[in-house]
Parts: sequence; structure tokens; C-alpha cells
Amino acid sequence: MPDHHSLEETEQATRQRVKHLPLDYGASHALLSLYRAANAVRSNLTTKVLRPNDLTWTGFLVLWTLWIWDSMETRDIADSVGISKGTLTGVAKTLSARNLIERIPSTVDRRLVNLRLSSDGLALMDRIYPEFNRAESDLVGGLDAAQVDAMTQALRTLVETSELD
Repeated sequence: MPDHHSLEETEQATRQRVKHLPLDYGASHALLSLYRAANAVRSNLTTKVLRPNDLTWTGFLVLWTLWIWDSMETRDIADSVGISKGTLTGVAKTLSARNLIERIPSTVDRRLVNLRLSSDGLALMDRIYPEFNRAESDLVGGLDAAQVDAMTQALRTLVETSELD
């Protein structure tokens, strides 16, 4: 069931629930906002761009990763996308059945497999990524360039801090 409470209502309810605990409310509210924003963006892009092209979010991430980096070993793709190798196996089977990716056995170790975009996969990404980017642009359209830059820098810092652990 979707959360129909506003961000402000959720922050107030959270503060009420945990008021007896020594917490950093600013950090909590910032990351709650980030979580809600990420889910809203993902839902928006899935509805507007991916679903009409019969793609899931995870399938798109795999295609995008291969589009950017060409051929990659499956464990590296799974790590890059943030999914398990088991999940990647299912996604790769679906994308392969649609002739969007190709599996290339390793010449060094038969247990290893690389994936790369097929010509159909490359054509799909070349076709839908501009549409995806227009939707991204619409989502940040309420911000001016300085706000977009500040948000980007803040998010990069958050990623870098998170990756230190």
C-alpha cells in the first residue's frame, strides 16, 4: 500500500514517536526525504519510460551499465547495479530472451560469464535514453541550475561518505 502521508506529516509523526530518544532529527529528516525522493523518481521513470518499453528498473540498470561500460563480468554488473548474482541471473535470462544482451563465456575460467549489449540492446538504449533523460529533466525542472548543482554535490558527498564504510 503506498504511503499517502506527506513528507511533513511523516517527519512530524516520526518526531512524535521517537521524541524520547537522543536522535539527530536533521539527519533523519534529510535521509527520509532522500528515500522518499528516490522512490518517487524511480516510480515516475518506471511509469513514464520503462514500463512502456517493457523494462523493469533493474533490467534498465543492467542495460545502462552495459551501455556505458560495454562488456562486464556478471559479478561486477551485479555489484555495480546493487543486486545479488542470483537476481542478475534472472534479469539476464529475461534480457537475453529479448535479444537485448549477449552472454560471452570467459576464455580464462569457464565458470565466468561476461555480458554485453546486443545490437538490439544498443538500439533500444539509444532510443529510450533520450526519453529517460527528458523525464529526468522534467523531475528537476522546479530547481534552478544552482540548486541542481548543489543537490548533485550534496548527493555525491553522501555517496562518498557511505562508500567509505
